[in-house]
Amino acid sequence: MEFDSGSAELNQRIAEWLRWDKNEKTAEEIRSLAERKEWKMLGGRLLQRLTFGTAGLRGVMQGGFNAMNDLVVIQSAQGLAKYLLQCYPSEEDRSRGVVLGYDGRYNSKRFAELSACVFLNANIPVWLYGRTVATPFVPFAVLELKCLAGIMVTASHNPKEDNGYKVYWTNSAQIIPPHDRNIQTSIMENLEPLEPSWNLDLLLSDKLHDPYDQMVELYFRKLRSNVPATFIDEYNTGSPVRFVYSAMHGVGYPFVERAFECANLPSVRAVPEQRDPDPEFRTVKFPNPEEGKSSLVLSMRLANETGCGLILANDPDADRLACAEKDAKGEWRVFSGNELGALLGWWSIRCYREQFPDRSLSDCYLIASTVSSKMCRSIASVDGLHFIETLTGFKWMGNKSVELLYEGKTVLFAFEEAIGFMVSPTVLDKDGVSAACHLATMACYLRATSNQSLADKLNELYDIYGFHCTLTSYHFCYEPPVIERIFKRIRNMGGGAGDTAVDQSYPHAIGEGGRFKIADVRDLTTGYDSSQPDGRAVLPSSKSSQMITFSFENGAVITLRTSGTEPKIKYYAEMCAQPGQRDWDGSRATLREMVDAIVKELLQPEENNLTPRSD
Repeated sequence: MEFDSGSAELNQRIAEWLRWDKNEKTAEEIRSLAERKEWKMLGGRLLQRLTFGTAGLRGVMQGGFNAMNDLVVIQSAQGLAKYLLQCYPSEEDRSRGVVLGYDGRYNSKRFAELSACVFLNANIPVWLYGRTVATPFVPFAVLELKCLAGIMVTASHNPKEDNGYKVYWTNSAQIIPPHDRNIQTSIMENLEPLEPSWNLDLLLSDKLHDPYDQMVELYFRKLRSNVPATFIDEYNTGSPVRFVYSAMHGVGYPFVERAFECANLPSVRAVPEQRDPDPEFRTVKFPNPEEGKSSLVLSMRLANETGCGLILANDPDADRLACAEKDAKGEWRVFSGNELGALLGWWSIRCYREQFPDRSLSDCYLIASTVSSKMCRSIASVDGLHFIETLTGFKWMGNKSVELLYEGKTVLFAFEEAIGFMVSPTVLDKDGVSAACHLATMACYLRATSNQSLADKLNELYDIYGFHCTLTSYHFCYEPPVIERIFKRIRNMGGGAGDTAVDQSYPHAIGEGGRFKIADVRDLTTGYDSSQPDGRAVLPSSKSSQMITFSFENGAVITLRTSGTEPKIKYYAEMCAQPGQRDWDGSRATLREMVDAIVKELLQPEENNLTPRSD
């Protein structure tokens, strides 16, 4: 049956979908919309495509080329398979295969199995995990098995309606340009699904292997080797510190349980309602521990009932880690990603010194994304390490780590403020399982050696390296044209044309009466940086996302950027004090005032109908 939408292009896309899609449910979705003449909705679903972005593919699960479904997954796998064979044409390279993993969301296993069939049909061997795994186990397997690529089917902490397709390259780091663009091009050249791509009988092939037992055993052996043996024996074993753990309805629990066993840590008390994979995420509004106390209600209740003083929580695919600690007054403090980054950065150096006391730190590196706290930079400056800043996202930090390791350098730690931590380069991506093990070991170490809490240690680090306070949050904006308008206005608040990097006219100050003077502006959308002699940013720029950083005369740094995976405008603010400066409350108050001013004056939430984060 042919449909006439009044658009030749849409008619063609409807016909293609109904011809290609072998999934009865999503095919019927599109057919039903066409029969009801829902042309506008069909245009949104069929005239645009999901494209490789910050995290590969990510979108709502429904029919249409602009969503996650069987057909789009098959098309994506076909494009990736063709591109891999272009990059690695020899039979020997092809035999290295690809690794596939999946989380506990709806359709994750099916999407992984369909992808496996595409690669098997292309005569590429497949390592398909036989059960749900934490995301870090895919890049770990790419590295250890020397695979051509890895795919993790997950939407991380997105709502239950979503799923995603995260791709790792041969170096085991997430894909970056030009691979993301080239894969997208290859997908567009291979849209028609081959008939065998739908044939799940290919899963019986002798070229399909389950790496689960081998990789899990190796992962935990390497994790234990990264924790100093003296710390395990003297501080973890028999420690009085007690932990509550939440898997946030995801896949993390068996891996964190095993991590604690291998490091002789006290067993975690898991929140029973959130321990096992549940694609409904039924106890939380957002399955994201980055949301703070609102996501940790059940964890705090269990900790209060059982006398546990620390809470550890992963996101559903267990590549991020949140932590809360009960203070002397019985109140819970949820640490920010920046605070945990400071603690784990210090801890990485402490572990390295314990294991290699005779080695210099001069070839060691700490890495952070540009919107994360500069605390690791301060630590590196005082302690004689190197610090490197990258663009936002672990794909940049993972690939930078690959470069440094190839040069013979030692990468101790990398982090982003969105509670992502790479404690050692065993996995060249954020890893919430190893981070949980290290943070718990740190807590036991501090209790045994100095009777300190994590908060006590953080304050001590501020005394040594300078107080760093941060504020991060976001506003929802569901209309891309509004986002464009907001950032165009910011670039023209001084009256310039705003078309090129040289005639940008950004604000010169914010606050009442222009109280807070702006010293420099860096715009990684246009590539402009007023602090550079030639006015060009050092970090790569991209017109596909918005990102402007303001450096103020008083030492504050505030970045406004759009999210690569969610309809948000985010802000990241930090005040960096010098070692010995003690007016911490004053620094916090000033930063709060500056953030309120920049949101009101630059984002204009009321005029632009922005929805603030609900805590």
